[in-house]
Amino acid sequence: MPFSPIQSIATPRLTALALAATLTMLVAGCAVGPDYQRPSATVPASYKEAPEGWKVAQPADRTDRGNWWSIYNDPQLDDLENRLNASNQSIAQFAAAYRQARALVGEARAAYFPIVGATASASRSGFGSGARTTTTGNSTSIGNSYSLALDASWEPDLWGSVSRSVNAQKAGEQGAAADLANARLSAQATLAQSYFQLRSLDAQQKLLDDTVAAYASSLQLTQNQYAQGIVARSDVIQAQTQLQSAQASAIDNGIARAQFEHAIAVLVGEPASTFALPASPLDATPPDVPAQMPSAILERRPDVASAERKAAAANEQIGVAIAAFFPTLTLSASGGFQSSVLSQLLRAPSRFWTLGPDLAATIFDGGLRRAQTEAARATYDQDVATYRLTVLTAFQDVEDNLASLRILANEIVIQQQAVQSAQQALAIVNNQYKAGTVGYVNVLTAQTTAFTAEQKLANIAGQRMVSSVGLVKALGGGWDVGQIERETGGVEAPAAASGASAPMPATTSATTSAATKS
Repeated sequence: MPFSPIQSIATPRLTALALAATLTMLVAGCAVGPDYQRPSATVPASYKEAPEGWKVAQPADRTDRGNWWSIYNDPQLDDLENRLNASNQSIAQFAAAYRQARALVGEARAAYFPIVGATASASRSGFGSGARTTTTGNSTSIGNSYSLALDASWEPDLWGSVSRSVNAQKAGEQGAAADLANARLSAQATLAQSYFQLRSLDAQQKLLDDTVAAYASSLQLTQNQYAQGIVARSDVIQAQTQLQSAQASAIDNGIARAQFEHAIAVLVGEPASTFALPASPLDATPPDVPAQMPSAILERRPDVASAERKAAAANEQIGVAIAAFFPTLTLSASGGFQSSVLSQLLRAPSRFWTLGPDLAATIFDGGLRRAQTEAARATYDQDVATYRLTVLTAFQDVEDNLASLRILANEIVIQQQAVQSAQQALAIVNNQYKAGTVGYVNVLTAQTTAFTAEQKLANIAGQRMVSSVGLVKALGGGWDVGQIERETGGVEAPAAASGASAPMPATTSATTSAATKS
């Protein structure tokens, strides 16, 4: 029977293992480093640019709106948004990144468990210079060796390094889920805005076509009057120039429309060469957009949630860096069979085993761990600053679109009046021209004024729809922070937003005053 020196000291080793297990139980669940608290952010009490009489939604109204674009009651837009959700490649990229983040959580959790391996070997060896297989003289001594063994090792999470890593990856998974939601919302909003801009161009195209027809009638009238000797040749040339300029503008309008159509094709995941949208002039006004109190922005914006989760992940990495200052305990065991005769390999006399703990600590590293800890703290500070900037930018987006909608609502009323006045003036000048009381220059001026006023009205109508979509996007669309929990399989989601400021994580000494939690 093979002799194992380990067997002779089995009792001391078992005692050491018991002591190590006891130590593990005593310190298990403790983690060094600062506990995470959501960074504070300045939240205004109300929106400055909200129009008079505008009322934010009550808490009961803050529900998941899902397909937010349905508030525009446009079947064509609904169809395009559904195609985008199924085929947009930017969304597909972020979906893959989310799956990767989810896999990294499983990778981090694997460190909680022991590593078990198996080995099997067979060898034949000998020494000496003879040719015979004997055990005397100069003859060769030849022997066989067979081994079959299992090895296991486990490093208990004494200082929370593994738990901190798992928490960091969980926060990363949640951030990836928020990034996916933000990419989807951005693509949906871009599609809606491009769609309304295209429809605005269709409305302008109709205006241009109608203007060309009106200018063609004016040219025919002027040519008839010239033939009768009523007007000069210069009037005909002016009317012809105006018509040709309008025709050129009508053609030029097609460039912008084609570009928006191609952009929509890319958004819905189709080649621009095979995608087309029939012309349909914009005939819509912005609907009422459900809104929330300013503090709800922290719950409704996926980009804000993503930035906050990145700060949470960075905070956990501080604990991982601090844990490197403390010793590590590794529990290892191996056992199996070893024999020089294959037929006797799995018999009891061929058994062997080893068992014991290993405690290791770094005494000197030239300041490496301290530098890594400071780097982790600096990364956290960067992510906190990014989070606060994201919050400020979110409120800027809301205020920008509120201001745009408020101002455009007032402007369109005045512009509609301007169009009516210009059309009335044009009708009067046309009658005067037919009566011969004014020259054609007056007609040109009135026509140009009327066309400019109508074109500006069409532009304002399109801008209002674009700003309406921008406000929906700025308010988070139909997204809610609770979706993080649903999409990440029930892991802890960020705390609900409130107007109160949360304290910053404590900054502790890496070597002497590392915070612990149990």
